[in-house]
Amino acid sequence: MNRAFDASRFKQSSTSTVRRGGLSTKKQEISDCPLKSPNSLKWLDMNTEPAIEISDLTVAYERKPVLWEINLSVARGVLGGIVGPNGAGKSTLIKAILELVPRVSGSIQVLGEPIGPQRHRIAYVPQRESVDWDFPSTVLDVVLMGMYREIGWFRRTRREHRQRAIEALERVGIADLKDRQISQLSGGQQQRTFLARALVQSSDIMLLDEPFAAVDAATEQSIIQVLGQQRDLGKTILVVHHDLHTVPQYFDHVLLINVHAVAWGPIEQVFSEENLKRTYGGRLTILEEVAEAMRRNVVRR
Repeated sequence: MNRAFDASRFKQSSTSTVRRGGLSTKKQEISDCPLKSPNSLKWLDMNTEPAIEISDLTVAYERKPVLWEINLSVARGVLGGIVGPNGAGKSTLIKAILELVPRVSGSIQVLGEPIGPQRHRIAYVPQRESVDWDFPSTVLDVVLMGMYREIGWFRRTRREHRQRAIEALERVGIADLKDRQISQLSGGQQQRTFLARALVQSSDIMLLDEPFAAVDAATEQSIIQVLGQQRDLGKTILVVHHDLHTVPQYFDHVLLINVHAVAWGPIEQVFSEENLKRTYGGRLTILEEVAEAMRRNVVRR
């Protein structure tokens, strides 16, 4: 159980008071973003139930808040980037959605229900550093793990299962490596393997934690192409990402986060120099370069 922490020490740049059940609580105000409410990050097609709904989420490690009163609603069919400085809570947000880390407060719903009964509808690609690559498995074995809920534990895989796994490997360009031990793969090949595993799950939501870390340019382009195809099929995809320069090209929505949620919405309305300064505190020397890259992207469109 998490111990209580002193929330008064955690400063917010702008707050408003909201009455809830006779209690006053402080909530961050978000501006310069087309929101349903000034106290929540909403971008919804009102005719569609959101894929992910997060309300008042707070997560703390050792009494230190890592995420603070996050309110976020993600529509279906979105390819969204999660962007922020180191230690901003990007990976923690993904893990909180999956209930891999405990919450201090708040609620999360996936496709209208708590995560429990909906867990099978989410595919997760973790950071490479969190995987034991020395585990004695082949590439094909790892991809087949994505179908264990369908196949059943300790049951033999059938020919159709193996064929689906090989087709997924073909889509990410490494079908020729299906019999290779995962310890013998390059970083890019490892990422493609886990993306293929996510594809065979036939999930509605995909959560990827830094899938482009330490991969070559060809792998990065291959991954984002596959993710775009999945988005076009109506899947909802959230990706933890670090390279600000490629955000406008890779994603249609972006979440800017630094413990608080700074802004969420379509790239052209949220990914602004002003919001980036709010997220990074104006410390990055590349902000002007990013702004110029954004302007060039708008001209190309």
